[in-house]
Formats: sequence, C-alpha cells, structure tokens
Amino acid sequence: MLAANAAHHSVVLVGCHWQDNSREIMNTRRSIFRSALAVMMAMFYFNAAAALADGPALQRITMATFTSADLAGVARDYSRWLGYHVRERGVVSAELAEAWGASGAAGKRYLLLSSEPSPEVFVRVIESEVAPADWLPLTTWGWNGIEIIVDDPVALREQLRESPFRVIGEPAPLGAFPTIKAFQVVGPSGEVLYLTAETGDRSKSILPPPGGPVGRIFIMVVGGPDIDTLLDFYSSRFNFVRNPARMLAVGVIKRAQGLAEGELTPLATARLAERGNLIEFDGYSKRTRARPFEPGQLPPGIVSTTFAVADLDALNVDWIAPPTRHEGLAYRGQRAGTLRGPAGELIELIETGVTAAR
Repeated sequence: MLAANAAHHSVVLVGCHWQDNSREIMNTRRSIFRSALAVMMAMFYFNAAAALADGPALQRITMATFTSADLAGVARDYSRWLGYHVRERGVVSAELAEAWGASGAAGKRYLLLSSEPSPEVFVRVIESEVAPADWLPLTTWGWNGIEIIVDDPVALREQLRESPFRVIGEPAPLGAFPTIKAFQVVGPSGEVLYLTAETGDRSKSILPPPGGPVGRIFIMVVGGPDIDTLLDFYSSRFNFVRNPARMLAVGVIKRAQGLAEGELTPLATARLAERGNLIEFDGYSKRTRARPFEPGQLPPGIVSTTFAVADLDALNVDWIAPPTRHEGLAYRGQRAGTLRGPAGELIELIETGVTAAR
C-alpha cells in the first residue's frame, strides 16, 4: 500500500509542476527522487517481509560427503557398526566434478550409504589419496562434523568400543538441554561424527525420532575463523534467522585445538525449513587454519553438505559452475549447483521444485 501511494504521489507531482519555473522544476525533481526512493524502500521491506514469511531457503539435509582412501573399509565399518548400508556405487562424472571446482575428482569412485530408518538421507564417500599427515580433525576450517540421531548413546558407545571409530567425547548431557545426550567419534577416514539422542519425551523434543538404533543426519557442523562472517553469509543467502552466538566450552574442540582453561568457543545454530534439520556454526581459535588440499582435488575430511531447496534460480549466490541436472540416486535427474562458503566449505543444493513441509 505504501509503495502504491508513493508511486501515485510521484505522478501527481509531475503533473502539478511540469510547467512551473526552473526552481520549482528542481523541487519537483527532488520530490520525484524522494518518491521513487520511497517506492524502492517500500518494495525492499515488502520483499524482505515476504522472504521472512517464506522461511529458510534450505529445506533439509540430504547428504554429507567425505573423502577416504579406503572405500571398502568405509562400507564394511559403517555397515557393521552403524547399520549404514551401501545404496549405490558409482563414478564421479566430469560435470559433477566441475560443479565442485574439483576437476581431479572426475572418475573417482564413490559410495552412497544410508540407514534403514532414513534411506533417503545419505553419507557419500569419494575415494581420495591418503589424507596429509598434518591434517587433524576439528583443526581446519570448513565442514567439521556430521551429527546423527541415535536411540541410545550409552549402549552405542559400548558397541563401538572394539570398533575403528575412536571416541573423542564420552556420552554426556547438553548443558541447556539435560535430556539430550551425545558423544563424539572420529571415523576411520578422519570424519567426525556426533551421535546424539533425546532421552526424555521425544514427542516434545526438537530432535527428530531416530526410528532405530542409528537414524539420519540432522545437524551439520561448520567451523571458521570468524563466526560473524559465517552467520552473515548463511543468513543473507539462505534467509536464516540470525541467532546470536553463545560462548561455550566445547570439549572436543578444546582438546583438538589445545585451548586453555576457560577459553571458550563461540557457537550458534540455525534451523532449516523442515523440522529436525539444523546447521551448527563454530568460531574456531587462532590455532586453526584453512584446510590443506591440492588444486583441482577435494580436501580431506568432510567435503560438502547437500541441501534440498525449492528453486535454485531464486537464490542470490555465486555458483562454482552453472546448475545442471545429474543422474544417480542422490539427484534423480534434478538440477543441482554448488557454491563455496566463507570457510572454504562446499554447499551443494538440489532443486526439489516443492515447498518444504514444516
């Protein structure tokens, strides 16, 4: 309504002052400018309000990808210890490698794995060289954790005691949510998994139900040297509510980065459009660095997170390569595109063409 009134007002000004003297013409021009500015501002605020009403552009997590020098070992260990089974084996196409800005990934073998309760949410593993000896989990920027919902973290921790998954954080309740209990492990390829459960009333929990001993991915964790840069990027590109960061003592980060007693980590979360899907943002200390990788290759560790979105063309992002359609179980012929985040992380988006169910 404001925009319409402002537009009408500018027309009236032009009609009233068109034949007046030069000073009045100058005043008319100023009035036109002010009116046009009012129209632009009204349109901006209307569009912003409409966007906020639409909610986050990222609908849900569909896949997490990490690299490994031992695909057979990953398939064996994830199946035996976590109940994640191979759903697809394939080779990375040249088009997909180009979309990631990693031409050297073309022709590399990959696996898609998922749980029985959520077979459509994948862990993708792409073959790579052995990770550099100086790369350590939770000490470089980018995607650093895959958080998976589980039924009983204490029982699962015991089951993993003889497994190749190395426990780096024992089961413990979250401070602000005492009924939520989690523990953390490093997988055989250096990937960090957070294994989390709601031990209270699951019908009222913000966590999704596991559906079995080990369920789906529900949080992806990204770390960078400046948490404000991360929050600004994701909130502006994907219409997230920008929650303030909290200063917390995060045990696994403290130990990995050698933080001093009392040295805290800034941490924030953002919810995606669909319930039970979130991103965690961690502000890393000065003891961390950019993740090392060879030009044209994928980095070690967790490479990318894939999200579902309704419309790729509606996003104001800088694609590594123009979005295109890809085949395979994860894409099903849908368009996908990838961009790079501020911490060097790859953000892959698959177009669904439908609005998310909230």
